Amino acid sequence: MPPKPFATGPGPREQRSLFGEILDWMLAPLLMLWPMSVALTWLVAENIANRPFDHALRETARALAHHIASSEGAMGQLPGVLSEFLRADNVDTVYFQVLGTRGEYVSGDRELPVPDDGPARPGEVLLRNDETHHEPVRVAYVWVQLASAPDDGPALVQVAETLNKRSQLATEIIKGVILPQFLILPVAVLLVWLALSRGIAPLSELQQRIRRRRSDDLSPIDEREAPEEVAPLVRSINDLLARLDQSLQTQKHFLADAAHQLKTPLAGLRMQAELAQREIDAGQRDPQELKKSLRQIARSSQRAAHMVNQLLSLARAENQGQLAHRHEVPLARIAMDAVHEFFPRAMEKRIDLGYEGPDPEQADARGPRVLGNPLLVKELVRNLVDNAILYTPEGGTVTVRMYNDPFGQVSVLQVEDTGPGIPEAEREKVFQPFYRALGTDVDGSGLGLAIVREIAQQHEAVVVIDDARPAVDGQSRGTRVTVRFPAEAAAAEAARAPGA
Repeated sequence: MPPKPFATGPGPREQRSLFGEILDWMLAPLLMLWPMSVALTWLVAENIANRPFDHALRETARALAHHIASSEGAMGQLPGVLSEFLRADNVDTVYFQVLGTRGEYVSGDRELPVPDDGPARPGEVLLRNDETHHEPVRVAYVWVQLASAPDDGPALVQVAETLNKRSQLATEIIKGVILPQFLILPVAVLLVWLALSRGIAPLSELQQRIRRRRSDDLSPIDEREAPEEVAPLVRSINDLLARLDQSLQTQKHFLADAAHQLKTPLAGLRMQAELAQREIDAGQRDPQELKKSLRQIARSSQRAAHMVNQLLSLARAENQGQLAHRHEVPLARIAMDAVHEFFPRAMEKRIDLGYEGPDPEQADARGPRVLGNPLLVKELVRNLVDNAILYTPEGGTVTVRMYNDPFGQVSVLQVEDTGPGIPEAEREKVFQPFYRALGTDVDGSGLGLAIVREIAQQHEAVVVIDDARPAVDGQSRGTRVTVRFPAEAAAAEAARAPGA
């Protein structure tokens, strides 16, 4: 079997744990600060351990300097008692050195290095870190002005001590501080874990309450039973549940209306088919009656097919996923195609169907253009033209008009007819599914303008219905439907905006 190729795409994102995130962000700084605490404690312990030993070393150097300064005549070897005292330490090795006024060796350890800073104020004891006999030492040194040689330079007295006692004391301090931390740290981790478990317990309770709900229970979640930090999330969920409940109620109402609307043409289709069958069974062979029944069957099937197509168009218009990728849509071309498509139907009713606007056939003509879905925009124009022809009486006029409004930065589509018009009180209702204006005997589905409104909203367009012309002597005023799309530049800017 050949080896599988390496995956090049990003893998599935690992699910994150809120408990783990909080625990990590609480323990990680603690574990990072612990080594820093150890290092800082070591420095403090060394400083604490050096203080008493430095004080003792200063006093030893001061006592040795005082002895030399008070000696009469030339400096000689130290008294045996003092020499034994300097070497009485069983832990550290103590070295001393005495140099004369000219820097000559007088007594002590010859290998003890001389300070680099030169003579300082006589009588002032100074400290430094140095090395002798391949060991680090702490050195206390003092310059002594001899009374027997006032005109000569000062003599140098140095006392050095190894660092064993200091290291032992610093280690003991570190043990006394760090060892309790080793015991406290696991206890702290356990307490943090218990505190977090107790803190997120309300989230688990909220999860269980939601999980125990029935699938049809869309009632809001009680915010008072949720922690304050989770209240915004609960409010968002409640808002989503409210919108989902409204959507389901609208869907149920729509399905009920659709079933009711489809029942009529299907019942008529069945009745005409049964009537034709009874006539044939009764031996009646009248061709005219059969043709009449067949025409009724064809009309009922056409009405049912039109209803189904409108329902599918509305469902397609409500699918907002189609606008994920927007394209430049030539409105003039779509409007002209719609006029050509409905021209035979307009001729059957002797309706004057015309188009006013830029000619899409001209190469240099740049007519109205928008960003959107071409299929949905075409569906919008077709429904407007179909609705206008459907409600316009024989001998009337339907005009499709296109133009750009540079001041409002919109592309305008108008469909104007000489039909009965829509009363002002019903102009908002006609956008509801299955609603038909009163006073018309037209057999329509009541879905055309609902589809138009849905598509317009998805394209951020505005639909307005008004009278085509002022009423004169009570005659028909007609209907003009105006759709204002954002112009291409404005639509492109809106599509690039965050959240578009």
